[in-house]
Amino acid sequence: MELEKSKYEGIFIINQKGRRNLVTKNLTPGKSFFDEKLYKINNEEFREFNPTHSKLGAAIIKRISLIPIKQSDKILYLGASHGYTPSFVSDIVGKNGVVFCLDFAPRVVRDLLGICEERENMIPMLADAKKPETYKTRITEVDVIYQDIAQKNQVEILLKNLQFLKPKGYAMIAIKSRSIDVTRHPQRIYQEVEDKLKDKLKIIDKKELDPLQKAHCFFVCQKK
Repeated sequence: MELEKSKYEGIFIINQKGRRNLVTKNLTPGKSFFDEKLYKINNEEFREFNPTHSKLGAAIIKRISLIPIKQSDKILYLGASHGYTPSFVSDIVGKNGVVFCLDFAPRVVRDLLGICEERENMIPMLADAKKPETYKTRITEVDVIYQDIAQKNQVEILLKNLQFLKPKGYAMIAIKSRSIDVTRHPQRIYQEVEDKLKDKLKIIDKKELDPLQKAHCFFVCQKK
């Protein structure tokens, strides 16, 4: 079993018996929250990051040019759900970083609470991302906004939340074309999304995530 660094900060690759798996260094050694496999290498523990369970993981497999999440960063995560991908973002930013984990569904936030109790850098927030005025006093300026919200107005939600992003900060958004319009070709929807994003953001890269995440496109952008 061999460990190698990827080109993305905080993301590693484990080579084992011909298989290459994405992993992150476990911020809470000995604890697995989603039955993910744990690896011990050189007295350090790593968690397997499954790209079929995460748009971020899928974008990494698709070799997106930049994942701007770094150690000690502050992240606003819109659409945190049960916390799978946010927990790996938590590993990357480390104990000096912060992940504001926002979701509007009480049931999933209850699940999220269990992880946040174990990870001090994850802050759960029950709130509606369409209404940033309701939580603007609860978060600080952030280095990165990450959004995974499968709604028709998902682009508009991101643009509303740019008020929290520092100058030259980064925004990542996973677009689910079927949530915008199930009748239209995904590529047309992705182009329209790009045109809307360009009003406020510089597009760094985009990758379609099929077959890992069907009918999804992942954008990495920077605030102008």
